[in-house]
Amino acid sequence: MKRLGFFTMTGILLLSAAALLGGEVLAQQSAKTFKEQFVGTWTLVEVFYTTPNGGRVDSFGANPKGRLRFDGDGTYTLQIMRSDLPKFASKNRMEGTAEENKAVVQGTMSYYGTYSVSEPDQILAVHLDACSFPNFDGADQKRPFTLNGGILTFTNKDSSVAGMSVQQTWKQIK
Repeated sequence: MKRLGFFTMTGILLLSAAALLGGEVLAQQSAKTFKEQFVGTWTLVEVFYTTPNGGRVDSFGANPKGRLRFDGDGTYTLQIMRSDLPKFASKNRMEGTAEENKAVVQGTMSYYGTYSVSEPDQILAVHLDACSFPNFDGADQKRPFTLNGGILTFTNKDSSVAGMSVQQTWKQIK
């Protein structure tokens, strides 16, 4: 009987210790800065433009594809594209028709550069070293964001479509 009591107490103590350690790990994860939480690879959930009168424009189509990667050294890269981009009839990207080229240019966005995160303001500041929309090469932009449960949403009021802001939502995958 004493033996059963000893094993029972030992089991309870071990479970209590595991629960405390698990709680400490969770507390450490939630104590990560936003910048630390940004680091990794993200997949696109949604992207849309908002017109000045509040209308919605899905210029990347209903099921856009995209990847976003933030590195711990403050660099990032982003690619977004329509899922229904046309294949070039010539099978040569240097010989696309005017319509094929227009569809690809309007259906893709790609850029890379450096980033920083303002923790108290929840602002993502990006510097675009190079962009598939060359007018943004060298641009600096500030984007308010929310980050919750591995879902990152930010808005860019300085979008590549004049007069419209763009909202992107990403889900962390790594």
